Amino acid sequence: MIPLTSGDWSKYVRPGSRIFIGSNAACPDTLIQHYLTHATEIIDIEMVHILTIGKGVWTSPKYKDRIRVNALFLDQNSRVSVNQGLADYTPCFLSEIPGLFLEGVLPLDVALISVTPPDENGYCSFGVSVDIVSAACRAAPIVIAQVNPKMPRTLGQSFIHVSEIDAYLEVDEAMPVVSSGEIDEVTLKIGEYVASLIENGATLQMGIGKIPDAVLRNLTNHRDLGVHTEMFSDGILPLLKSGVINNSKKIIHPGKTITSFCMGSQKLYDFIHNNAHVEFHPSEYVNRPMVIAKNKKVVAINSAIEVDLTGQVASDSMGRRFYSGIGGQVDFIRGAAMSEGGRPIIALPSTAKGGEVSKIVTSLAAGAGVVTSRGDVHYVVTEYGVATLRGRSIRERALELIQIAHPKFREDLLKQVREYGWLPAYHQHGSVLIPELGSVELQKLALKDGKEYILRPLKSSDDRRLQEFFYSHTKETLWQRYRNIPKLMTREYAHQLVNVDQSKDLALCIVERHGPREVIFAVGRYYLDEQKKSAQFGLVVSEEKRGVGMATSLMRSMMGIGRKRGVVEMTGMVLASNLVMIRVFEKHGFTQHPTLDPSEIEMRRSL
Repeated sequence: MIPLTSGDWSKYVRPGSRIFIGSNAACPDTLIQHYLTHATEIIDIEMVHILTIGKGVWTSPKYKDRIRVNALFLDQNSRVSVNQGLADYTPCFLSEIPGLFLEGVLPLDVALISVTPPDENGYCSFGVSVDIVSAACRAAPIVIAQVNPKMPRTLGQSFIHVSEIDAYLEVDEAMPVVSSGEIDEVTLKIGEYVASLIENGATLQMGIGKIPDAVLRNLTNHRDLGVHTEMFSDGILPLLKSGVINNSKKIIHPGKTITSFCMGSQKLYDFIHNNAHVEFHPSEYVNRPMVIAKNKKVVAINSAIEVDLTGQVASDSMGRRFYSGIGGQVDFIRGAAMSEGGRPIIALPSTAKGGEVSKIVTSLAAGAGVVTSRGDVHYVVTEYGVATLRGRSIRERALELIQIAHPKFREDLLKQVREYGWLPAYHQHGSVLIPELGSVELQKLALKDGKEYILRPLKSSDDRRLQEFFYSHTKETLWQRYRNIPKLMTREYAHQLVNVDQSKDLALCIVERHGPREVIFAVGRYYLDEQKKSAQFGLVVSEEKRGVGMATSLMRSMMGIGRKRGVVEMTGMVLASNLVMIRVFEKHGFTQHPTLDPSEIEMRRSL
């Protein structure tokens, strides 16, 4: 390794060379500027890189006669050049980019990288970006390094020996700081919904930005979380320091946070410096789906530009205008899907452009590329809830996704899919919000049987779930609930029961999640008499779940919502022989009143 001088570039770079540029917060800006200043006679250069954080001076139009950029992932500088036709975009999975270099699909001539000064054994650390930099250094016959003493020294598969570096430029400069920005109310709700899908002992993949930070804020009461992610930022630090993230349940690299790059504040860079609990590994390892899947309960959290009603995800382009890249989204979506108990999640706001455009759409914008296919997506989350897509039909997917679209777009989305023939004519409208449930429309319940359940509104896509619930009942339960023994519940009738106007009447359920499948175990509803401000309620609990507290949970929620809505009285008819249910109602302050039918009792409670 020898010092680089202004006249040395012709020794290392020839016209027509392909030059790799270091990634993310380890982009060697000063080294690149040195090249641009002192290698003015070298032309027809192709510069290859993924996301870079910095000035991006090489993308300036003034270098267009010397350099053609080939971006494998777009940043704010290369995005402009690509969409002006001054640069190229090559879509590829992040896990497969190292193979492009090493197998000669994109053969490299020179790698420009950023490293730490060498240690006493002659090893420099790649610092904050090992990712595809490691493979580029193995593939390129010439490696030139920007040696920066302010680069954090990271551990893992993150080292290169001085004997593998041909020349270096010493640059003492601060690391680039990247901020996620303030978290708004919409993002906070998305974070709460995503956090509801994360179990104790899960292994997380998340990136930088408002949504990952909002998710992490909602995990402070979780236990034994792990991290295997292509990148992370400051949002992870409080959970690492509090012990919520301890990596104790991971199958591979237990006790270690595994990543390939990071970017954030100086506080983050100080944290990772010589930190033996955090390991950096190359992208071909970290992002390989089979490696990801070795851990259990992998939760992959990725975002999108738009999602269509079949579950197709566009995340690298806005129509024909390229915006970012494929990156590691598909790597982790597929890795999480293969993981035992894994949950691949696409999370995004329901609207864009100040609420004027829906990001849940019937069809992707013309020219938009599908990054994640409809077969890969398991969950989609917006500020309006969770859409579960795995194993769901096109009809069910459309209903699930419409339910989490912004309310002002739901009716139009329903109208369009009815025209496509995806929905029967009886699907007339979607359910509305129940703000009285809280900031998000679900509540986690820990009941007497030691299991966790979700209390939430019934929604349009629950019609098949409600049918399954109905057909699970014994004759005794049907008699107690309906005063007869109905034998059938058609899909159309089930739809009427789940698709109520929740701003007036109320229909809640308690479900248990079995992976992407939800099973209804209890339903509570009331119908409002607007003149009397009275609500007539009904409850039914699955036989196998009686006595664990479901009826009590539903009663409390219905009474609380009714009280907030100004309901003055709740009433319900119960068979005189149903002593268990009578005790539940009396426990909540209901009193018995005789009816003309001696087999029935009316229960009343003033609110």
